[in-house]
Amino acid sequence: MFKEFREFAMRGNVVDLAVGVVIGAAFGKIVDSLVKDVIMPPLGFLIGKVDFTNMFVTLADGKTAGPYNTLKIAQDAGAVTMNFGMFFNSLISFIIVAFAIFLVVKAMNKMNRSAAAAEPEVAAVTPEDIVLLREIRDSLKK
Repeated sequence: MFKEFREFAMRGNVVDLAVGVVIGAAFGKIVDSLVKDVIMPPLGFLIGKVDFTNMFVTLADGKTAGPYNTLKIAQDAGAVTMNFGMFFNSLISFIIVAFAIFLVVKAMNKMNRSAAAAEPEVAAVTPEDIVLLREIRDSLKK
């Protein structure tokens, strides 16, 4: 049973999948940082000095009554909040990841099409016995 599992785990597809998951996780962290640290601050500044991470609606007060200036203060107080600013961050992250994957798939499809077009079609070499049988057939027809 261990031998079968080892053969399964060492297949090319499983190893490729594992590499893809690790790279995908790292890519997700990069995109998350890009959104939180690069895209959202200027966007919030253009909208009017808004910090998207602190955009929330208090549904129920916590131990101490609101209003709460930041999401962290609201969460520390135990307030029930709807964090739509965090949703905006996640939405922008998703759009960036989806666009990046789209570009990668588009590039791969283009490479596959150009590789298929560049391959010259090789004429199939007819086996010698088939050629001989055809000659016999043609001579019998005559």
